[in-house]
Amino acid sequence: MQETDNKARVGEEKEIDLLELASTLWKQKKKLIKWSLCGALVGLVVAFSIPKEYTTSVKLVPESTEGKSAGGGLGALASMAGLGSNFSSGSDAFYPQLYPDVLSSVPFTTGLFDVKVTTDEKGGNRTMTVREYMENETSAPWWSAILGFPRKLLGMVTGGGKETDGKHQLDNFRLTPEEDALVTSLNNRISATVDTKTSVVTITSKMQDPLVSAVLADTVVSRLRDFITDYRTSKARHDLDYALKINKEAKESYYKAQQRYADYLDRNQGLAFHSAQTMRERLENEMTLAFNLYNQTAQQVQQAQVRVQESTPVYAVVTPATVPVRASSPRKVMILVGFTFLAFVACAGWILFISPLVDSRKKAAAGEKNETPN
Repeated sequence: MQETDNKARVGEEKEIDLLELASTLWKQKKKLIKWSLCGALVGLVVAFSIPKEYTTSVKLVPESTEGKSAGGGLGALASMAGLGSNFSSGSDAFYPQLYPDVLSSVPFTTGLFDVKVTTDEKGGNRTMTVREYMENETSAPWWSAILGFPRKLLGMVTGGGKETDGKHQLDNFRLTPEEDALVTSLNNRISATVDTKTSVVTITSKMQDPLVSAVLADTVVSRLRDFITDYRTSKARHDLDYALKINKEAKESYYKAQQRYADYLDRNQGLAFHSAQTMRERLENEMTLAFNLYNQTAQQVQQAQVRVQESTPVYAVVTPATVPVRASSPRKVMILVGFTFLAFVACAGWILFISPLVDSRKKAAAGEKNETPN
Protein backbone atom coordinates (compact mmCIF):
# COMPACT_ATOMS: atom_id res chain seq x y z
CA MET A 1 0.00 0.00 0.00
CA GLN A 2 2.83 2.40 0.86
CA GLU A 3 4.58 1.74 -2.49
CA THR A 4 1.31 2.39 -4.33
CA ASP A 5 0.84 5.69 -2.48
CA ASN A 6 4.43 6.71 -3.31
CA LYS A 7 3.87 5.99 -7.00
CA ALA A 8 0.66 7.97 -6.96
CA ARG A 9 2.43 10.93 -5.32
CA VAL A 10 5.23 10.81 -7.88
CA GLY A 11 2.67 10.78 -10.70
CA GLU A 12 0.84 13.73 -9.17
CA GLU A 13 4.12 15.65 -8.77
CA LYS A 14 5.01 15.01 -12.42
CA GLU A 15 1.57 16.15 -13.50
CA ILE A 16 1.88 19.24 -11.37
CA ASP A 17 5.35 19.95 -12.83
CA LEU A 18 4.04 19.61 -16.38
CA LEU A 19 1.15 21.91 -15.58
CA GLU A 20 3.57 24.44 -14.12
CA LEU A 21 5.77 24.25 -17.22
CA ALA A 22 2.77 24.69 -19.49
CA SER A 23 1.59 27.63 -17.37
CA THR A 24 5.03 29.22 -17.55
CA LEU A 25 5.07 28.87 -21.33
CA TRP A 26 1.56 30.22 -21.64
CA LYS A 27 2.56 33.34 -19.72
CA GLN A 28 5.36 33.88 -22.22
CA LYS A 29 3.24 33.09 -25.28
CA LYS A 30 4.02 36.42 -26.91
CA LYS A 31 7.73 35.68 -26.79
CA LEU A 32 7.09 32.18 -28.16
CA ILE A 33 5.08 33.62 -31.02
CA LYS A 34 7.80 36.19 -31.80
CA TRP A 35 10.54 33.57 -31.81
CA SER A 36 8.42 31.22 -33.96
CA LEU A 37 7.74 34.01 -36.46
CA CYS A 38 11.44 34.81 -36.60
CA GLY A 39 12.20 31.12 -37.18
CA ALA A 40 9.58 31.00 -39.94
CA LEU A 41 11.13 34.07 -41.55
CA VAL A 42 14.60 32.50 -41.44
CA GLY A 43 13.11 29.30 -42.86
CA LEU A 44 11.59 31.20 -45.78
CA VAL A 45 14.91 32.89 -46.53
CA VAL A 46 16.73 29.56 -46.44
CA ALA A 47 14.08 27.76 -48.51
CA PHE A 48 14.08 30.34 -51.29
CA SER A 49 17.89 30.64 -51.26
CA ILE A 50 18.46 26.97 -52.08
CA PRO A 51 18.42 26.35 -55.86
CA LYS A 52 15.86 23.93 -57.25
CA GLU A 53 17.04 20.39 -57.96
CA TYR A 54 15.44 17.92 -60.38
CA THR A 55 15.87 14.18 -59.93
CA THR A 56 15.65 11.56 -62.68
CA SER A 57 15.47 7.87 -61.73
CA VAL A 58 16.04 4.90 -64.01
CA LYS A 59 15.28 1.36 -62.92
CA LEU A 60 16.76 -1.63 -64.71
CA VAL A 61 16.98 -5.34 -64.04
CA PRO A 62 20.23 -7.07 -65.06
CA GLU A 63 20.19 -10.54 -66.53
CA SER A 64 20.67 -13.23 -63.91
CA THR A 65 23.80 -15.31 -64.48
CA GLU A 66 23.37 -17.65 -61.51
CA GLY A 67 23.23 -21.25 -62.64
CA LYS A 68 23.54 -20.21 -66.25
CA SER A 69 25.98 -21.95 -68.54
CA ALA A 70 28.23 -19.95 -70.75
CA GLY A 71 26.81 -21.69 -73.80
CA GLY A 72 23.11 -21.80 -73.05
CA GLY A 73 20.78 -22.11 -76.01
CA LEU A 74 23.37 -21.13 -78.59
CA GLY A 75 25.67 -23.79 -77.19
CA ALA A 76 23.02 -26.39 -77.91
CA LEU A 77 22.64 -25.08 -81.46
CA ALA A 78 26.42 -25.24 -81.91
CA SER A 79 26.40 -28.83 -80.67
CA MET A 80 23.65 -29.75 -83.15
CA ALA A 81 25.67 -28.14 -85.93
CA GLY A 82 28.68 -30.29 -85.04
CA LEU A 83 30.66 -27.44 -83.51
CA GLY A 84 31.03 -29.13 -80.15
CA SER A 85 29.59 -28.21 -76.78
CA ASN A 86 32.63 -27.20 -74.79
CA PHE A 87 30.85 -24.43 -72.90
CA SER A 88 31.71 -24.42 -69.21
CA SER A 89 29.44 -22.81 -66.68
CA GLY A 90 30.68 -20.34 -64.13
CA SER A 91 29.50 -17.64 -61.79
CA ASP A 92 29.80 -13.98 -62.57
CA ALA A 93 32.27 -12.15 -60.32
CA PHE A 94 30.74 -8.76 -61.12
CA TYR A 95 27.38 -8.73 -59.36
CA PRO A 96 24.92 -5.79 -59.16
CA GLN A 97 25.96 -4.86 -55.61
CA LEU A 98 29.20 -3.52 -57.10
CA TYR A 99 27.45 -1.18 -59.54
CA PRO A 100 27.45 1.77 -57.07
CA ASP A 101 31.23 1.38 -56.71
CA VAL A 102 31.60 1.51 -60.48
CA LEU A 103 29.58 4.72 -60.71
CA SER A 104 31.64 6.40 -57.97
CA SER A 105 35.00 5.33 -59.39
CA VAL A 106 37.27 8.06 -60.75
CA PRO A 107 37.60 6.68 -64.32
CA PHE A 108 33.83 6.31 -64.71
CA THR A 109 33.11 9.78 -63.29
CA THR A 110 35.79 11.58 -65.29
CA GLY A 111 34.44 9.83 -68.39
CA LEU A 112 31.29 11.94 -67.97
CA PHE A 113 33.17 15.25 -68.15
CA ASP A 114 32.93 15.47 -71.95
CA VAL A 115 29.32 14.29 -72.27
CA LYS A 116 27.27 16.82 -74.25
CA VAL A 117 24.13 18.10 -72.51
CA THR A 118 21.54 20.67 -73.51
CA THR A 119 20.05 23.08 -71.01
CA ASP A 120 16.76 24.88 -71.57
CA GLU A 121 17.12 27.34 -68.72
CA LYS A 122 16.19 30.98 -69.32
CA GLY A 123 14.27 30.05 -72.46
CA GLY A 124 17.32 29.21 -74.59
CA ASN A 125 18.76 25.88 -75.64
CA ARG A 126 22.50 25.75 -75.12
CA THR A 127 24.74 22.75 -75.63
CA MET A 128 27.80 22.25 -73.47
CA THR A 129 29.77 19.54 -71.72
CA VAL A 130 28.94 18.27 -68.25
CA ARG A 131 32.13 19.86 -66.96
CA GLU A 132 31.19 23.26 -68.36
CA TYR A 133 27.68 22.95 -66.96
CA MET A 134 28.92 22.03 -63.48
CA GLU A 135 31.49 24.82 -63.43
CA ASN A 136 29.49 27.63 -65.03
CA GLU A 137 25.77 26.87 -64.80
CA THR A 138 25.40 25.30 -61.35
CA SER A 139 24.58 27.78 -58.59
CA ALA A 140 24.86 27.46 -54.82
CA PRO A 141 23.19 29.21 -51.85
CA TRP A 142 24.56 32.63 -50.94
CA TRP A 143 26.06 31.36 -47.69
CA SER A 144 28.25 28.89 -49.58
CA ALA A 145 30.40 31.79 -50.80
CA ILE A 146 30.76 33.06 -47.24
CA LEU A 147 31.64 29.66 -45.80
CA GLY A 148 34.01 28.86 -48.65
CA PHE A 149 35.85 32.18 -48.60
CA PRO A 150 38.42 31.18 -45.92
CA ARG A 151 39.32 28.01 -47.79
CA LYS A 152 39.56 29.92 -51.07
CA LEU A 153 41.76 32.55 -49.42
CA LEU A 154 43.98 29.85 -47.94
CA GLY A 155 44.31 28.23 -51.36
CA MET A 156 45.35 31.53 -52.91
CA VAL A 157 47.96 32.09 -50.20
CA THR A 158 49.41 28.58 -50.46
CA GLY A 159 49.28 28.54 -54.25
CA GLY A 160 46.51 25.93 -54.42
CA GLY A 161 44.38 28.23 -56.52
CA LYS A 162 46.89 28.31 -59.35
CA GLU A 163 45.12 27.73 -62.66
CA THR A 164 46.34 25.13 -65.08
CA ASP A 165 47.29 26.05 -68.61
CA GLY A 166 45.33 25.05 -71.68
CA LYS A 167 47.66 22.12 -72.41
CA HIS A 168 46.61 20.22 -69.28
CA GLN A 169 45.47 16.69 -69.99
CA LEU A 170 43.11 14.78 -67.72
CA ASP A 171 45.02 12.19 -65.70
CA ASN A 172 42.90 9.84 -63.59
CA PHE A 173 45.97 8.87 -61.60
CA ARG A 174 46.68 12.47 -60.58
CA LEU A 175 43.74 14.85 -60.54
CA THR A 176 43.99 18.57 -59.99
CA PRO A 177 42.10 20.08 -57.00
CA GLU A 178 39.45 21.42 -59.40
CA GLU A 179 39.01 18.03 -61.04
CA ASP A 180 38.83 16.28 -57.68
CA ALA A 181 36.15 18.73 -56.51
CA LEU A 182 34.21 18.13 -59.72
CA VAL A 183 34.43 14.35 -59.26
CA THR A 184 33.13 14.72 -55.69
CA SER A 185 30.28 16.95 -56.85
CA LEU A 186 29.23 14.50 -59.56
CA ASN A 187 29.40 11.58 -57.14
CA ASN A 188 27.03 13.47 -54.84
CA ARG A 189 24.60 14.01 -57.72
CA ILE A 190 24.76 10.58 -59.38
CA SER A 191 24.10 7.45 -57.38
CA ALA A 192 22.98 3.85 -57.73
CA THR A 193 21.10 1.64 -55.30
CA VAL A 194 20.46 -2.09 -55.53
CA ASP A 195 17.49 -3.95 -54.11
CA THR A 196 19.01 -7.17 -52.79
CA LYS A 197 15.68 -9.00 -52.94
CA THR A 198 14.60 -8.13 -56.48
CA SER A 199 18.05 -7.20 -57.95
CA VAL A 200 16.51 -4.02 -59.35
CA VAL A 201 19.17 -1.36 -59.89
CA THR A 202 17.99 2.25 -59.47
CA ILE A 203 20.20 4.97 -60.94
CA THR A 204 19.41 8.56 -60.00
CA SER A 205 20.71 11.84 -61.36
CA LYS A 206 20.11 15.12 -59.55
CA MET A 207 20.71 18.37 -61.42
CA GLN A 208 19.46 21.94 -61.36
CA ASP A 209 18.19 21.62 -64.94
CA PRO A 210 15.53 18.94 -65.64
CA LEU A 211 16.74 18.24 -69.18
CA VAL A 212 20.36 17.86 -68.05
CA SER A 213 19.22 15.53 -65.27
CA ALA A 214 17.39 13.25 -67.72
CA VAL A 215 20.19 13.24 -70.32
CA LEU A 216 22.84 12.51 -67.72
CA ALA A 217 20.81 9.67 -66.17
CA ASP A 218 20.31 8.07 -69.58
CA THR A 219 24.03 8.47 -70.36
CA VAL A 220 25.07 6.91 -67.06
CA VAL A 221 22.85 3.89 -67.72
CA SER A 222 24.31 3.49 -71.20
CA ARG A 223 27.89 3.83 -69.94
CA LEU A 224 27.25 1.35 -67.13
CA ARG A 225 25.79 -1.19 -69.55
CA ASP A 226 28.79 -0.78 -71.86
CA PHE A 227 31.17 -1.20 -68.93
CA ILE A 228 29.49 -4.39 -67.72
CA THR A 229 29.26 -5.72 -71.27
CA ASP A 230 32.97 -5.11 -71.84
CA TYR A 231 33.76 -6.86 -68.57
CA ARG A 232 31.52 -9.86 -69.25
CA THR A 233 32.70 -10.34 -72.82
CA SER A 234 36.40 -9.48 -72.38
CA LYS A 235 37.52 -13.12 -72.08
CA ALA A 236 35.23 -14.28 -74.89
CA ARG A 237 36.36 -11.46 -77.19
CA HIS A 238 40.00 -12.25 -76.41
CA ASP A 239 39.38 -15.89 -77.32
CA LEU A 240 37.61 -14.80 -80.50
CA ASP A 241 40.53 -12.61 -81.56
CA TYR A 242 42.94 -15.49 -80.97
CA ALA A 243 40.69 -17.90 -82.87
CA LEU A 244 40.49 -15.49 -85.82
CA LYS A 245 44.28 -15.16 -85.78
CA ILE A 246 44.99 -18.90 -85.90
CA ASN A 247 42.21 -19.39 -88.43
CA LYS A 248 43.82 -16.82 -90.71
CA GLU A 249 47.20 -18.54 -90.34
CA ALA A 250 45.65 -21.96 -91.02
CA LYS A 251 43.87 -20.58 -94.06
CA GLU A 252 47.10 -19.17 -95.49
CA SER A 253 48.91 -22.46 -94.81
CA TYR A 254 46.15 -24.42 -96.54
CA TYR A 255 46.16 -22.16 -99.60
CA LYS A 256 49.95 -22.47 -99.85
CA ALA A 257 49.83 -26.27 -99.53
CA GLN A 258 47.07 -26.40 -102.12
CA GLN A 259 49.05 -24.21 -104.50
CA ARG A 260 52.20 -26.34 -104.07
CA TYR A 261 50.21 -29.49 -104.83
CA ALA A 262 48.66 -27.91 -107.91
CA ASP A 263 52.02 -26.63 -109.17
CA TYR A 264 53.58 -30.07 -108.72
CA LEU A 265 50.77 -31.72 -110.67
CA ASP A 266 51.20 -29.19 -113.49
CA ARG A 267 54.96 -29.79 -113.72
CA ASN A 268 54.91 -33.59 -113.38
CA GLN A 269 51.78 -34.57 -115.25
CA GLY A 270 52.10 -38.02 -116.90
CA LEU A 271 55.23 -39.15 -114.99
CA ALA A 272 55.18 -42.73 -113.70
CA PHE A 273 58.26 -42.65 -111.47
CA HIS A 274 57.80 -43.87 -107.93
CA SER A 275 59.63 -40.84 -106.60
CA ALA A 276 57.16 -38.59 -108.39
CA GLN A 277 54.20 -40.53 -106.96
CA THR A 278 55.73 -40.36 -103.46
CA MET A 279 56.17 -36.60 -103.70
CA ARG A 280 52.61 -36.27 -104.98
CA GLU A 281 51.24 -38.25 -102.04
CA ARG A 282 53.33 -36.22 -99.63
CA LEU A 283 52.04 -32.91 -100.99
CA GLU A 284 48.50 -34.24 -101.04
CA ASN A 285 48.77 -35.32 -97.39
CA GLU A 286 50.19 -31.93 -96.43
CA MET A 287 47.27 -30.26 -98.21
CA THR A 288 44.79 -32.54 -96.45
CA LEU A 289 46.34 -31.84 -93.03
CA ALA A 290 46.32 -28.11 -93.73
CA PHE A 291 42.66 -28.31 -94.75
CA ASN A 292 41.73 -30.25 -91.59
CA LEU A 293 43.52 -27.66 -89.44
CA TYR A 294 41.78 -24.85 -91.33
CA ASN A 295 38.42 -26.56 -90.82
CA GLN A 296 39.03 -27.02 -87.08
CA THR A 297 40.05 -23.39 -86.60
CA ALA A 298 36.96 -22.26 -88.51
CA GLN A 299 34.82 -24.25 -86.07
CA GLN A 300 36.69 -22.67 -83.16
CA VAL A 301 35.93 -19.23 -84.58
CA GLN A 302 32.24 -20.06 -84.70
CA GLN A 303 32.35 -21.39 -81.13
CA ALA A 304 34.09 -18.21 -79.95
CA GLN A 305 31.44 -16.08 -81.67
CA VAL A 306 28.77 -18.07 -79.85
CA ARG A 307 30.53 -17.47 -76.53
CA VAL A 308 30.68 -13.72 -77.16
CA GLN A 309 26.97 -13.63 -77.88
CA GLU A 310 26.15 -15.77 -74.86
CA SER A 311 28.27 -13.70 -72.47
CA THR A 312 26.72 -10.39 -73.60
CA PRO A 313 24.39 -9.31 -70.76
CA VAL A 314 20.82 -8.22 -71.31
CA TYR A 315 19.23 -5.46 -69.23
CA ALA A 316 15.51 -4.84 -68.95
CA VAL A 317 14.83 -1.16 -68.39
CA VAL A 318 11.80 -1.03 -66.10
CA THR A 319 11.62 2.76 -65.77
CA PRO A 320 13.35 4.74 -68.54
CA ALA A 321 14.75 8.24 -68.14
CA THR A 322 12.20 11.04 -68.52
CA VAL A 323 12.51 14.78 -68.02
CA PRO A 324 11.17 15.59 -64.52
CA VAL A 325 8.41 18.15 -64.31
CA ARG A 326 8.57 19.05 -60.63
CA ALA A 327 11.60 19.88 -58.54
CA SER A 328 12.57 17.29 -55.96
CA SER A 329 14.23 19.81 -53.66
CA PRO A 330 14.22 22.02 -51.74
CA ARG A 331 11.13 21.06 -49.76
CA LYS A 332 10.11 24.54 -48.72
CA VAL A 333 7.27 23.47 -46.44
CA MET A 334 9.49 21.06 -44.49
CA ILE A 335 12.21 23.72 -44.14
CA LEU A 336 9.65 26.28 -42.95
CA VAL A 337 8.14 23.89 -40.40
CA GLY A 338 11.57 22.77 -39.25
CA PHE A 339 12.92 26.26 -38.58
CA THR A 340 9.66 27.30 -36.88
CA PHE A 341 9.78 24.26 -34.62
CA LEU A 342 13.45 24.82 -33.78
CA ALA A 343 12.76 28.45 -32.89
CA PHE A 344 9.83 27.40 -30.69
CA VAL A 345 11.92 24.78 -28.90
CA ALA A 346 14.81 27.23 -28.45
CA CYS A 347 12.50 29.83 -26.95
CA ALA A 348 10.85 27.28 -24.67
CA GLY A 349 14.26 26.11 -23.50
CA TRP A 350 15.28 29.69 -22.78
CA ILE A 351 12.11 30.37 -20.81
CA LEU A 352 12.10 27.15 -18.79
CA PHE A 353 15.78 26.53 -18.13
CA ILE A 354 18.18 29.27 -19.14
CA SER A 355 16.21 32.33 -18.02
CA PRO A 356 15.57 31.02 -14.46
CA LEU A 357 19.24 30.08 -14.16
CA VAL A 358 20.32 33.56 -15.26
CA ASP A 359 17.87 35.19 -12.86
CA SER A 360 19.08 33.06 -9.93
CA ARG A 361 22.68 33.98 -10.63
CA LYS A 362 21.78 37.66 -10.84
CA LYS A 363 19.97 37.43 -7.49
CA ALA A 364 22.90 35.61 -5.95
CA ALA A 365 25.29 38.27 -7.21
CA ALA A 366 23.05 41.05 -5.91
CA GLY A 367 22.84 39.34 -2.51
CA GLU A 368 26.63 39.08 -2.30
CA LYS A 369 26.92 42.80 -3.02
CA ASN A 370 24.43 43.65 -0.30
CA GLU A 371 26.24 41.45 2.23
CA THR A 372 29.63 42.99 1.43
CA PRO A 373 30.56 45.48 4.22
CA ASN A 374 31.27 49.05 3.18
